[in-house]
This record gives sequence, C-alpha cells and structure tokens, in this order.
Amino acid sequence: MANIRDIAERCGLSVSTVSKALNSYSDVSGETRRRVLKTAEECGYFPNSIARALKTNRTHNLGVLFVDEAQSGLKHDYFAAVLDSFKVAAERHFYDITFINHTIKIGNRPMTYLEHCRYRNFDGVCIACIDFQKPEVIELVNSDLPVVTIDHVFNNHTSINSANVQGMRELVTYLYKMGHRKIAYIHGEKSAVTEQRLTSFCKTLTNLGVATPPQYLAVSPYHDPEAVRSRVREMLALPERPTCIVLPDDYVALGAMEEIETMGFRIPEDVSIAGYDGIPLSQAIRPRLTTLKQDTEQLGREAAERLIAQIENPLTTIMENVTVVGKLIRGQSVAGISV
Repeated sequence: MANIRDIAERCGLSVSTVSKALNSYSDVSGETRRRVLKTAEECGYFPNSIARALKTNRTHNLGVLFVDEAQSGLKHDYFAAVLDSFKVAAERHFYDITFINHTIKIGNRPMTYLEHCRYRNFDGVCIACIDFQKPEVIELVNSDLPVVTIDHVFNNHTSINSANVQGMRELVTYLYKMGHRKIAYIHGEKSAVTEQRLTSFCKTLTNLGVATPPQYLAVSPYHDPEAVRSRVREMLALPERPTCIVLPDDYVALGAMEEIETMGFRIPEDVSIAGYDGIPLSQAIRPRLTTLKQDTEQLGREAAERLIAQIENPLTTIMENVTVVGKLIRGQSVAGISV
C-alpha cells in the first residue's frame, strides 16, 4: 500500500506539503491539494484516521443533532433531503457524520448532547429539527464546539435558514392572483419557522386587503396526516368555508386530500389546497400539489461548508445568518376563480 512518501515522489512535492494537502491545511493551494488527492486515489492511499487526528487535532467527524417531535426520523422527506445534502458536502471535504443521541449512559443517566459530542470527539455540530429552547441544546450551542443551526437563529452563531417569510408571501400572493379571497391556513405547532410563516401569511393578506377570520387559522402538527384531517373537516364545515386551504407541509396533503374527497368535495373544483416544502411526493400525487419548494440541496450544502469553515479557519470565518430562497411550484391543486 502506498504511503505519503510515495505520493510526494509522484507529485514532485515535499512530504510536509503532501501531508498538509491531505489534512486540508489552508496554506496549500487548491490546485496542489487536488493534484495530491488525485494521486493518492490513484495510488490507493488511505490515511490512518487515528494518526491524522493526533497530527491535526481534528477527527474529521461531524455530529448531527436531529430529533423531530413526530419521531419520523429520516423518513421525514424534507429533513432527510437536507441532511443527505449535508452528508454529501461533508464527505467532499473528507468528513464523516454521526448522529447525536441519548443511548450512551454515564452511570444510570443518559449522556447530555454535549457529553456525547465530547465522547465522540466531534469537530463540530449541525443542529436541525429540535426544540432549540431545551436546556441541553442551549448548553451545546454555548459550548466551545463549532455549531451551525438550520432554521433557527442564535446570537453569534451561523444559521442556515429557508426564506420562510418570502416563500409564504409568494405562495399567498399567487393564491390571491388566482382569485381566492377566502384563504385558510392550517399551520404547524409553535416554532421559529411556524411564526415566520404565520406572520407572513397574515401580513400578506392584510397588505392585499383581505381579512383573515380567526376560524381560518388552525394548528396541526407537522408531518401528521391524520391530525390534519380533523382540522380540514372543521374548515369545510364552516358556514362560510374557505375556497383554499394552505397546509403546514406537503406530506400532510395526503391526509387533507383524502378528507376532502371523503366529504364529497373535489380538488380543485370545490376547494383548492396548497402545501409547503416541494418534496417529490407532492408532484407524484394527483392533482399535482401547488407548493413552495425549499432548496434542500443548498440548505444542506451551506450548513456543511459553513461548519467546516469554522473548524478549519476559525479566525477568518464570520458568523452569519444565511437565507436560502425557495421556488413556487404551480401545480394543479389550485383553481382559478372569478372575483
């Protein structure tokens, strides 16, 4: 098996330069690093992770904290896509990822999130889809570990955020242009994302001169088709029912569509619906769902690259709130109506 000296000879470089290139040191040019990595691959060189950790004081392992209330895990289409993009980007920089959990115990108690990170020697952590106000999450954020959050902002930390305010404004404006004035919103439970979308929904309608009756706003958990069915049933039983219902996410659209059809209504002829997320399933169902597609690829990629930048270049990396813009998908689930 090839070693660093073999690679150095083939590249015409010093052993120290090759070592720096393999370990992502910033004082090696991108061109030199690519040449070294290509040669290493051709030679079948695999670095010893323990030796590399001792030399660089980095394990090249990133922790991911991801716990959604519905316990859907990686079956959660939106976050699965974000984390897959995060994984791909991390691996491109030669980092592995490990999920943080409570399965390891100290005595009779589970490790805290921070203790698990110390135990695994993570170089940094990405936090997504969790109760960000939990004390042990705040403990982790306030530690000396580099941290990036997705869809939640902490002071003096980098966050990657979907443009929820802009996205909801674009979606509601489209519904208005299609002639709808009786627009209801079944929104998710309390979170930073929910508050942004709900505020944007109400503000956009107000700016368009459309009133939002209290009964047109209802709460249902994200990613729970069964729960949303009862909210849809209540909406359509109103004396003056909405002509269009915006749902908390695309996945629950399945439950909403079933309930609407069970009640004898047609989509979109009798009632229109719109989702949020733009998961592939939304375009496979019939009628195709009108929705706001979030850019999961960019969200995950930005999170990985910003986190790795903090790890490798801590003195030159600026903490930022990065906003990723989505795209409106005009499906078949919203009918045009005359005003």
